[in-house]
Amino acid sequence: VNGLVMLGFAGARQQANLCNESLMLEKLPACGKSFEEMMKKVDSKKWCNLTEFIMYYDNFTQCTEREANDASCFWPNPLAEGFITGIHKQFFSNCTSEKVHWEDPPDEILITLILIPVMLTCAMITLVVWCSKRSDIL
Repeated sequence: VNGLVMLGFAGARQQANLCNESLMLEKLPACGKSFEEMMKKVDSKKWCNLTEFIMYYDNFTQCTEREANDASCFWPNPLAEGFITGIHKQFFSNCTSEKVHWEDPPDEILITLILIPVMLTCAMITLVVWCSKRSDIL
């Protein structure tokens, strides 16, 4: 069993050494070009809305994964990640996450949200005490 495990590790190590990085870097730009062509269909004002281009992005990631695997490289790897980061900078550099400024609700709503559970708790306690004293009838 140990021999088979070691053979598996050796095979995995040997496969990792067979990664043809230059082939992968040669083929990844085709994925980027295809993604760029698909993104031309989307209004640039909507590039920060993922729902507008999620299928295009999925095709892009599948393409990069396929090209990395065809070059006998694992995915993601540092070179593929660098390429994907470049695509992100090209298309999504203006997409900043705006921090949400949380506010308390108006006092009327806040008081209602506090009093309802308090009143329900009091009502349940009263009902339990009343039922426990009248257990002979129930």
